[in-house]
Amino acid sequence: MKKKILVAVDGSVYSSNSVDYLIRLFKKESNLTIQLLSVVSAGSSDQNWMLDVDPLRGDTPAVELRKAKARRYLEDARARLLRNGFTEEQVEFSVESYSTSIATSIHHHANQGIYDGLLIGRRGVGKVGEMFMGSVSADLITKCHEVPLWIIDGEVTSTSFLLSVHSSPQSLLAADHLAFIMQNNPNTQIYLYHSSSVFGSTQAAPPDHFHDQWGKEWCNEHLDLDNHLYQAHTRILVDNGVPEKQISQIPPHRDIEASHDLLRQAKKHGCGTIVIGRRGREVEKGLLGGVSDRTTQHAQNMAIWLVG
Repeated sequence: MKKKILVAVDGSVYSSNSVDYLIRLFKKESNLTIQLLSVVSAGSSDQNWMLDVDPLRGDTPAVELRKAKARRYLEDARARLLRNGFTEEQVEFSVESYSTSIATSIHHHANQGIYDGLLIGRRGVGKVGEMFMGSVSADLITKCHEVPLWIIDGEVTSTSFLLSVHSSPQSLLAADHLAFIMQNNPNTQIYLYHSSSVFGSTQAAPPDHFHDQWGKEWCNEHLDLDNHLYQAHTRILVDNGVPEKQISQIPPHRDIEASHDLLRQAKKHGCGTIVIGRRGREVEKGLLGGVSDRTTQHAQNMAIWLVG
């Protein structure tokens, strides 16, 4: 089955890091399509507000200049991918202009297409970066729950993954997403790890909460709720094309701050990407959502995949 990734490109070093990340993970993956997207502001200051009342009116010269510049960025990114093993059929690009915010525009495009992931590079957490995660990536973390969101910070050189495991359906969905994306890839290692806070942890979901997705029979056989679903996550990975020899289990641990513990374990085991299943918008402020937010905030030279 074909995989399709949407990649936000703006010509910055952050989107360049995103392209490098794709090359390291997928340079020999023929079953992948990459859609490069650049969004430029239509802006009301140059009379593009007229588009709202006259849809046949063309872009202003200012917007056309922005589009031409964005197209050059996209062509450069595409050429870089082609030089590193991707074919012309695998890489497409488009430029779009919106009068809304960049994050809203990217989110809208992601929802309109059929994508398996949305990849965006972000500013760092240092003084040169914006507070927290930068406005675009921070907004997308809040808005984007329909498509798995991949946030890239800095240079990610490792192709190994840390899968954060929890006794929740969202966590198993994250394993399913990771397995689909990395199936039959011989150059990756996946580490399963459960971290919880010493001040309280999320309770295991009832077994019937898993039935709609995986069926009662599968759940009766594989759900090890008393073991944070380590075996259930492993089964999903193996059944979806990840060889068992490429999967390792790290014993669970309790820490003062689970997000810092995830980052620490990822670095200890040489992982470039942390994969986290998160709850929906309606419970975004819950513990699992809080861990995913804080892990993303503090990640440096690492990718975070948020699924759910």
